[in-house]
Amino acid sequence: MATNLALDDKLIGQAVKVGQHKTKKEAVTVALKEYIAHRKQMDIIKLFGSIHFAEDYDYKSARHR
Repeated sequence: MATNLALDDKLIGQAVKVGQHKTKKEAVTVALKEYIAHRKQMDIIKLFGSIHFAEDYDYKSARHR
């Protein structure tokens, strides 16, 4: 899918240099993947303290099914 975006040339240049990417497209693709991963991690962090586990669960015995 072809997309035209007006991006800051200095910002893209820095991303290419810092990430040692070969192309601007590669830099943008990696940046988007990292952005998505970060957002998913933030969703997981919101779950901290809200999931309760059974204290008597024996995870070692579950390995030998």
